[in-house]
Amino acid sequence: MTVNGTNFTGATEVRFGANRSPSFTVVSDTRITAIAPAGTGAVQVTVTTASGTSSQFVTYAYTQVSGPVLSSVAPSSGPPSGGTPVTLTGAGLSGATAVRFGSTPASSFTVVSDTQVTAVAPAGSGTVQITVTTPGGTSNGLAYTYATVPAVSAVSPNQGPLSGGNTVTLTGSNFSGATAVTFGATPATAFSVVSPTTISAVVPAGLPGPVQITVTGPGGTSSPGVTYFYVAVPVLNDVQPGSGPLAGGNTVTLTGSHLLGATAVRFGSTAASSFTVVSDTAITAVVPPGSTAGAVPVTVTTPGGTGGGVSYLYLGAPVLSALSPAQGPLSGGETVTLTGSGLGATTSVRFGTVPAAFTVVSDTAVTAVAPPGPAGPVGVTVTAPGGTSAAVTFTRVPPPVI
Repeated sequence: MTVNGTNFTGATEVRFGANRSPSFTVVSDTRITAIAPAGTGAVQVTVTTASGTSSQFVTYAYTQVSGPVLSSVAPSSGPPSGGTPVTLTGAGLSGATAVRFGSTPASSFTVVSDTQVTAVAPAGSGTVQITVTTPGGTSNGLAYTYATVPAVSAVSPNQGPLSGGNTVTLTGSNFSGATAVTFGATPATAFSVVSPTTISAVVPAGLPGPVQITVTGPGGTSSPGVTYFYVAVPVLNDVQPGSGPLAGGNTVTLTGSHLLGATAVRFGSTAASSFTVVSDTAITAVVPPGSTAGAVPVTVTTPGGTGGGVSYLYLGAPVLSALSPAQGPLSGGETVTLTGSGLGATTSVRFGTVPAAFTVVSDTAVTAVAPPGPAGPVGVTVTAPGGTSAAVTFTRVPPPVI
């Protein structure tokens, strides 16, 4: 219908009673053409602009006619290539002879009843009006939008554990109205459309290796091209050397599998002082200080999770408690028994700075041959992987002089 009046420029709404016109055109400041929405009886027509709503009305009367009327379309959008089945509901649809999307006939249509028609959308672009024609005339139009196919350009992070459950961010375009996000053939556990260019998705469980991510929207499904990697949990098989001092600082080599991308190496609950990923099967790490002597688990964390399987032994420094005998000649050669604890891994025995030949008897006893030296006291120390003991005094006694 045509509405005549004044000050129509910039009109934002035309209403027929309480119902908005589905489509209208401001022809001039004094003229508007509008599509009447479905309704009954006599209603007042109003026009709204930024300055307000008209206070003077014209009356539009709905009368029973034999022509078709459309009230809804579902879905109201689809891909530019067409082929989307849509359902049109309304009244007076029996005997329909044509269904058009804009000026283009539907690819096919079926009259289900007097209140329903199904049609297959033809190819198109933009937003068009769907109409149904019967012997009684042509219906009002309902908007149908040809949506653009989504495109995924990136995923961050692009890898994660086989168990899934982590959240990733997809970036791209045409995400509005997205109905599905898939990782390979598996739907995302959950997803939300943040904006037309961003989707937040919870990764489903998967098998080791790469999968392609796709997004489906009203315009269709995106082309594959963005890869997400499922990473297995790291496994450790060995650590060499397997022990060291409480002070840490020594370098060890961890071997295992699925070690690429490691983000942390821990000895017990303490992070390694530093580490280097050598390959998917090897990492070198600098051992951090330990709190007490004993074994701690070693773990590696990657995007695939945290795994381990080996232990590292923190060794306390050896302790010397006594020497027997505690004195000997200047010429040396005397066998001295050293007693204490932590002596089982002894690597050297020194009298002052002079190394001595030694034999490990047990974790609490070592025998050593005293080297020659000047008269007087000298500190005896034992060194093991856990460090060097405190010194115990051995005294060299000169021979008697007459």
